[in-house]
Amino acid sequence: MVSISRDRRGKFSFESNLTGKISLAYYSRNYLIAFIAPMRKPFDDTDALFKALADPSRRRLLDLVHAHDGRTLNELCEHLDMTRQGVTQHLNLLEGANLVVTVRRGREKLHFLNPVPLHDIYERWIAKFEKPRLKALSALKKKLERTNG
Repeated sequence: MVSISRDRRGKFSFESNLTGKISLAYYSRNYLIAFIAPMRKPFDDTDALFKALADPSRRRLLDLVHAHDGRTLNELCEHLDMTRQGVTQHLNLLEGANLVVTVRRGREKLHFLNPVPLHDIYERWIAKFEKPRLKALSALKKKLERTNG
């Protein structure tokens, strides 16, 4: 069982007697969406992540899911110029890279964006190259302000 509560400030807290961890939790259109994944080794297949992001069709799919979370396969197919089977294959690869998470609602399968792997890529591959430049710009700004002021 999972118990989700919200305090007066709008923060959510989770209590669970399940063996697992919350792999994704966010608030979207008045719904709290939480996915509990069974305990297993942490997902860290960077190659699968970059492979999934390498294809323009998959990036377009991610953009569509980001624009409106919880889309069905039919809703996604409407916006793409490819067969249903092609979209399914791309979605399966995105699921394998942990970029898309699915939830069954009756006969429908809803697709949600999992932003955690993208944030991990940012932290590992982009932020470390960005920090020295930002520090240099900050130092330059301070130096120019001292000389002009």
